[in-house]
Amino acid sequence: MPSDDAAQLWKLNQRLLTVVMNSCAGTFDELGLETKEFFVLDEVDTCKYPAALATKLMLPKASVTMYLRSLVGKGFVQREIDEEDLRRHRLATTERGRQVLTRALDALAAGFSDIMAPLDQHDRNELRRILLTLLEPVRPTTAVSES
Repeated sequence: MPSDDAAQLWKLNQRLLTVVMNSCAGTFDELGLETKEFFVLDEVDTCKYPAALATKLMLPKASVTMYLRSLVGKGFVQREIDEEDLRRHRLATTERGRQVLTRALDALAAGFSDIMAPLDQHDRNELRRILLTLLEPVRPTTAVSES
């Protein structure tokens, strides 16, 4: 049975992320960037293929295709023929896309920095340590003993 504490922590984390994303909404609008498009654009240079993007972002392939079509139309992403397999298209962020991504990341950093203002450097370091620990590769689950 899941613990209420874990659910509460999850909800608090989700609220925090929502507050930060909402603080960036104006900048994203100015940039012509939707929230999910931001996440796709942010990963294009690390995941060069649409299927890899869908897997990494845990989004349906059809949604990723839709976001990519929009990003290409806005001039933020380009499709290139993969020289190793001419049947495939590889994705690349354009110079304009990199500029938009930089501004969007700056807005996120500013929004998150505002949220973290009450924390001293020790608490920020501790938060970083905790987040990195939580994001380590998934370890095999151990069997739960029955009482």
